[in-house]
Amino acid sequence: MDILDKLAQSKFRSKFKLKQKDTDYIKSKGIDTIRSHAKDFISKRIAPAVIANDGKQTPMKGHPVFIAQHATATCCRSCIEKWHKIPKGKELTQNQQEYLVSIIMRWIEQQV
Repeated sequence: MDILDKLAQSKFRSKFKLKQKDTDYIKSKGIDTIRSHAKDFISKRIAPAVIANDGKQTPMKGHPVFIAQHATATCCRSCIEKWHKIPKGKELTQNQQEYLVSIIMRWIEQQV
């Protein structure tokens, strides 16, 4: 079973949906810009080995990628460890970062 299918079965994860203003933002910026934002958020907020505010670094609103991160369990290292089996405490590799961005983008594309 695909990870997005598993996440969709989670009562908590399945509550997250993009609102009209989020889809309007995506359409106005373009999907490539949104992917660039996702890469930036993952590299700066998620990829470091130690994150001072882990579990609280991803807002629940304000950007479509933030909503997607909660829906895809890519919002903090604890959720990533639980759902994606990538252990905490080590900096994410480039491949791991690309994997997380791809999951986020697949979810966003399904929503749009």
